[in-house]
This record gives sequence, C-alpha cells and structure tokens, in this order.
Amino acid sequence: MTIIKIRELIGTSSRSFEEALQNIVAHEAAAGKNVTGVHVLNQTAEVKDGKITEFKVNAKVAYKWEK
Repeated sequence: MTIIKIRELIGTSSRSFEEALQNIVAHEAAAGKNVTGVHVLNQTAEVKDGKITEFKVNAKVAYKWEK
C-alpha cells in the first residue's frame, strides 16, 4: 500500500516563477523526499522601484511517505 503525503511550501527566486517552483522541488528532493507531483496554489511577486525583486510560488508538494 502506498501512502502519499502532502506538504504546503513557498518557494522564492529573484529570477522567475519557474525557478521558485524548482527551488521547492529541489529542497524536498535534497531532504530525501520522493516527490510525485506539485500543485501550484498561488503566485505572487514583490516589486520595488517598478521592478520585480522576488517571485514567490505557494505550492502543495506530494511525495511517497516511507516509514
């Protein structure tokens, strides 16, 4: 029987939303999680002096739960 666990995380990047999402997946993979999927909930950006300074992605990450 496979159990899938879900965590909600926020990833950030100074370059793009895609990189912010990749940072989430890389973080979970580095922690030994077997990531099986990602559901993006929200994307936001911080703006300073008319330019985007930080991209943020709020996502739910699914991974196989190992005991």
